[in-house]
Amino acid sequence: MADMIRATGLVKRYKNTTALAGLDLVVPEGTVLGLLGPNGAGKTTAVRILATLLRPDEGSAEVAGIDVLADPMGVRARIGLSGQYAAVDEHLTGFENLEMVGRLYGMSRQKASARARDLLDRFALSDAGDRPSKTYSGGMRRRLDLAGALVAEPPVLILDEPTTGLDPRSRQQMWSVIRDLVSDGTTLLLTTQYLEEADLLADDIVVIDQGKEIARGTADELKSHTGGERIEAVVADVARLDDAARALAGVAHGEVQRDAARRSVTAAVEDDGAGRLMQALQALRDEGVELLDVGLRRPTLDDVFLTLTGRAAEDDASDSETEEVRS
Repeated sequence: MADMIRATGLVKRYKNTTALAGLDLVVPEGTVLGLLGPNGAGKTTAVRILATLLRPDEGSAEVAGIDVLADPMGVRARIGLSGQYAAVDEHLTGFENLEMVGRLYGMSRQKASARARDLLDRFALSDAGDRPSKTYSGGMRRRLDLAGALVAEPPVLILDEPTTGLDPRSRQQMWSVIRDLVSDGTTLLLTTQYLEEADLLADDIVVIDQGKEIARGTADELKSHTGGERIEAVVADVARLDDAARALAGVAHGEVQRDAARRSVTAAVEDDGAGRLMQALQALRDEGVELLDVGLRRPTLDDVFLTLTGRAAEDDASDSETEEVRS
């Protein structure tokens, strides 16, 4: 199986900030690589380099066997790119947006028109295809933007946080579309800060932080880093959060995590999760803590990121994110 994306030792600096610090990426043909990390981790910088929009200070990269520095136009002819914000002309209809992209790729008017109609149908936008895109919802605009990236039927697709800002229903719709693309054999690099998204869509995942890789593997392999299951309890009264944490400390492996916004406490357990849950329930009852919900779950990729970095993936953006936006 050929590698459709290969990057070695990518480094990019902005003044005093290093956005990428020697990043390596490999995406075999027909697979999905999830590039996972918080805002400011360097994901967008990596995408811009692979899409030939930015030159690295050090390192090399190939897309579909073509060097991004030696032949950027050759790379652009073989990729589809959908960024964090839908790049559509809101004064044109959905059909006109897609037809325009086809014409820019050198298609005849007839072929561009046929391709536009096919994509509108595929992305469930046919009913809205002749309406100005400024009337579209956020989810519809994102689907139209993704359709635009597929007009030329590229073998490699790069999606930079494709569901950022979408409501849960729209995210589910986008996930369905992405799954269909992958089933058709598209090679996909997916950057995301949504851990559930990487878990659902990616064959392999690279977790980056501060411009460098901190972990690599399948979702299950990454989850194995944290070990065991999680007891999670939601308290009725946020003032009892410390009492709940104290009750769970007796069964927890490591520190009990508190989340005041969700009124929840989470404790990792090494073995016999069901038995530990029964002990936890008794301890909470002894403390007189009223619960709204309690359960046992497997570790998530959010738990993995917390274990690897000491903070949650959704923490505030670092300075490098600001530098990325300025670029």
